[in-house]
Amino acid sequence: MRPSPHHETSRARPAAPNSLSTFEVVPSGAALAAEISGVDLSLPVPDDVKDALRKAWADHLVLLIRGQKIDDEQLLAFSGVFGPPHEAAARKYHLDVGEKVDNEYMISRHPSISIISNLGRDGKPVMDNGGLGSYEVVWHTDNSYVKVPPAGSMLYSLEVPVNGGGDTSFNNQYLAYEELPVDLKRAIEGKSQVHDSSRNSAGVLRPGVKLPTKPEEVEGPTHPLVRVHPVTGRRALYLGRRRVWPSNYILGIPNEESEKLLDRLWAHATQPKYAWTHYWKVGDIVLWDNRCCMHYRTEVDTAQRRVMHRTTIKGEAPVAP
Repeated sequence: MRPSPHHETSRARPAAPNSLSTFEVVPSGAALAAEISGVDLSLPVPDDVKDALRKAWADHLVLLIRGQKIDDEQLLAFSGVFGPPHEAAARKYHLDVGEKVDNEYMISRHPSISIISNLGRDGKPVMDNGGLGSYEVVWHTDNSYVKVPPAGSMLYSLEVPVNGGGDTSFNNQYLAYEELPVDLKRAIEGKSQVHDSSRNSAGVLRPGVKLPTKPEEVEGPTHPLVRVHPVTGRRALYLGRRRVWPSNYILGIPNEESEKLLDRLWAHATQPKYAWTHYWKVGDIVLWDNRCCMHYRTEVDTAQRRVMHRTTIKGEAPVAP
């Protein structure tokens, strides 16, 4: 018996993207991160898929979506699934010292998008372009040097090096906190640290900022060393960034004790067992939760271009347990 025409049509037609029937979450198998498939961000995303995306983000901390071809407005629309935009704090530092907004390789015309590239004003790759450039970027949390840091960051790859570095790793600070040695967990209970706002993630002094010579001169907001995630209710280490001395320091204890305590915390929090690494392809979108994970980037080959657009998602002031 021949199948009915209806049966033939239903078999021949593939399931449409952006529906729960095609939506899939594939965990990385590491301490965090999952790849999302069945989503085309050039098309409208229905509410039930938005809910599934938000749940996947809460569960896995980092989401990867491959093969996207979208413009800045579509990138912002997708970022808006997870919350309203947070204007990148680094943008303010550039504009305050007269950086020209028409420099397309440094600052986007859109206030909610940052251009992360290793290109200079002539459009060629360089080591230092006044931003992150091609430098290695050590473990850090985005914008922890402001009073209300972003909840998340989203990076969309437009140009990537071919075997030329720029790989990005992420780590799970829920697990880092949960597995702290008992004495170390007790030592940081109720403590906060000042987050250095003088340098960017590559350790480069921001334009117009005075170099601190001792911890007491470090400017920046105070945040708890352990914060409670507002969605999951879980506790996570919140270390921010730490590249050169003097930088972040713990309040209420001598500087020498603060340095020793931070040394132990950073050594513990950045162990490979808590991490997952992403090797970029053009069209990749990666979303990560700044409230419970840090990230790290390898140095980029200055013979190759790397251009990405980044959005950040509005967060809330960190709350201690």
